[in-house]
Amino acid sequence: MPTRKNAAPLEGKRVHLRAPQRRDEQAFIAQTRRSRSLHRGFVQPPDSPAAFAAYVKRYRTTGDDARNVGFLVVRNDDAALAGVINFSEIVRGVFQSSYVGYYAFAPLAAQGYMAEGFAIGLDFAFRELRLHRVEANVQPANDRSIALVERLGFIHEGYSRRYVKIGGRWRDHLRYAILAEDWERRRASAHRRIAAIHSP
Repeated sequence: MPTRKNAAPLEGKRVHLRAPQRRDEQAFIAQTRRSRSLHRGFVQPPDSPAAFAAYVKRYRTTGDDARNVGFLVVRNDDAALAGVINFSEIVRGVFQSSYVGYYAFAPLAAQGYMAEGFAIGLDFAFRELRLHRVEANVQPANDRSIALVERLGFIHEGYSRRYVKIGGRWRDHLRYAILAEDWERRRASAHRRIAAIHSP
């Protein structure tokens, strides 16, 4: 992972982000299996030791030239895995762009953990990875995911037909993106709104 000198901590009020590690295998696979009905047709997380090992290898790349940077969203209270945020296919040069993939785990879904974790992840992407653009692709039927990216300030840019093959089918996706300047304008209010919604 890129050097984090004088970097803002990847920790919020309720969750923190950290890189996946091999020792997470058992907990990760258990959460994936509990979440099958939530994920079905939308995403295919690693659900075997071999698949998890490949995931960790891909997203633990270090250095400023990393092409893929991934995080587990971890609940502060008990270290439970709440979800995943991955910045993939990072392209430098004149592009400075990445795709973002994300999913919650069913036991902790719809409780605001992913919103907070995603906001922390965007801070990292724009401030430490120094990206200009982050693109999210969401299936039209995935209402929760659409609501999440729109709440964070992503802009709907287009429609991609038969874009990704998931569960043996090519599936259409809505294309959303957020730019560094968009996030700089929205980040303070986004963090405040997320904190306020889930305050006791």
